Amino acid sequence: MQVQPYLSFEGRCEEALEFYKKAVGAQVEVMMRFSDAPADGGMSDEGCGGPMPPANKIMHSSFKVGDSVVMATDGMTSGKTDFKGISLALSTKDDAEAKRMFDALSEGGTVMQPLMKTFFASSFGMVADKFGVAWMVVTAP
Repeated sequence: MQVQPYLSFEGRCEEALEFYKKAVGAQVEVMMRFSDAPADGGMSDEGCGGPMPPANKIMHSSFKVGDSVVMATDGMTSGKTDFKGISLALSTKDDAEAKRMFDALSEGGTVMQPLMKTFFASSFGMVADKFGVAWMVVTAP
C-alpha cells in the first residue's frame, strides 16, 4: 500500500511540471490530457462537477522526485489553487543540494523559514513555491 500526494494546479499543471523539472529534477512519467479521454470513457460534465476542462489541459500526470511519486492535474481549471494544511518534505543528500533546491523552489514563491542549520538538521527551510505548494527542505545532520 502507498499514499501519494495528488496536486490540483487548477489550470497551471503543465507550467508546474516544467518548473519542478528545473527546480527539483522531477521526471514526468505520465501526462494525459482531457483530449486523450475516449468519448465513452465515463467523463462527463455531471461526473466532473461542472463543464469539462479544455481539451489541452492535463487530466492526469505523474512525476518522480527522487524515489517519490507525486501526481498532478489541472483539475477543473478554476485558476484558484488552495494547498492549505499540507507540505511536501524534500530530503536532500547534503547542504549544497538543499540550498540549490530551496533557492529554485523560492523563485517566485514565499520563503516561510529561511534555509538554516537547526538542532535537528544541517539544513532546514520552508517555502511556498509560486503555485502555493509548501515545501520543507531538510538535510539530516
